[in-house]
Amino acid sequence: MARKPKSITFHVQGQPVPQPRARVSSRGGFARAYVPATHPVHAYRQAIELAARAAGVTTAADPVDVVVLATFGRPKSHLTKQGVKASAPALPRPDVDNVGKAVLDALQPVLGDDTIVGRLVVAKRYGEEGMTTVTVEPMTRPWAGK
Repeated sequence: MARKPKSITFHVQGQPVPQPRARVSSRGGFARAYVPATHPVHAYRQAIELAARAAGVTTAADPVDVVVLATFGRPKSHLTKQGVKASAPALPRPDVDNVGKAVLDALQPVLGDDTIVGRLVVAKRYGEEGMTTVTVEPMTRPWAGK
């Protein structure tokens, strides 16, 4: 009997960093898009890749689902002595699709290619401190096309 692949969950401490818009420059008449080398997304993606490898995520041949929970530390400006201000936003500012893009880009060297990701679920919230929780699992419902 074949073994069923298992889900792998790992955590990365620190504020999640969304994938920024690329900057464009022109050199020799050719445009090139890039993300500045000093942008924090590079360190964030490296931390995700290292945590994924340490957790045992490996190249997958079958489709996988990726679930990302991005927890942002709530700024002190949102708090009073009684708790969260009524005027404080309910959700952190970065777009969830940009957080998901940064995570998938980080997982690409580990998974082999992110085209095997059949479903991506990304959620964001405020919490005590920043953390990213990622779960890579076998695709639960492969979509059958006709």
